[in-house]
Amino acid sequence: MSHDVQKTGDIEILYEDNHLLGITKPVNVLTQEDASGDPDLLTLLKQDLKERYNKPGNVYLGLVHRLDRPVGGAMIFAKTSKAASRLSETVRGRHFRKIYAAVVHGKLPARQGTLKHTLLKDSKTNTVTAVPKGTPGGKDAVLDYEVVGETDRYSLVHIELHTGRSHQIRVQMKEAGCPLFGDQKYGAKINKPGQQIALWSVIAALPHPVTKEEVVLQSLPAREFPWAEWPMDIYEKAFTLKI
Repeated sequence: MSHDVQKTGDIEILYEDNHLLGITKPVNVLTQEDASGDPDLLTLLKQDLKERYNKPGNVYLGLVHRLDRPVGGAMIFAKTSKAASRLSETVRGRHFRKIYAAVVHGKLPARQGTLKHTLLKDSKTNTVTAVPKGTPGGKDAVLDYEVVGETDRYSLVHIELHTGRSHQIRVQMKEAGCPLFGDQKYGAKINKPGQQIALWSVIAALPHPVTKEEVVLQSLPAREFPWAEWPMDIYEKAFTLKI
């Protein structure tokens, strides 16, 4: 199931029906409001729905999953509370597939594998660290990865998340010795200030909350550095449902 891609202001709509809204999140936009007071996606999309459909009063839009502020790509929202409730069950049951592409520094220990860590978030500093299993407050984090391309300095990695921990991919890749290109928080020693993090939500796939048909949202980052370091066939290989 997919609809023609549309544009809503600066936000690309990948899919929309009465129950769901799928979009490409722009980089460096908050998913939801925080203390900074900066514009956030949830508020922007609610306002857009209100205007496009001439809706009176408050517009409902349910947040199903989050992307870090600097990360762009495919995101799904629920347009009704019933859809939100069913999607929450889908997430809890791990039937919501989340595929990312990343460019990391260096070479991972194997061409493909599974990374498992226990992660602990410090809300005061908004940072996450890997801690020994059993640490109070620690949460299990699991992802599968496949290296689809390498250069002398970088690796292009296809990642499927099995848990949705805060900053998960960024911390797990750092722990594997390969911090993400442009990650100012977990790769400050190797990245330059101002570089854009090379992490993109390329696929969000889930059963529709009403029809149960599979909905697949796909979004590709712009072919510019560092994504453009690989030829088109390898670049596209990072953005498929396969693991």
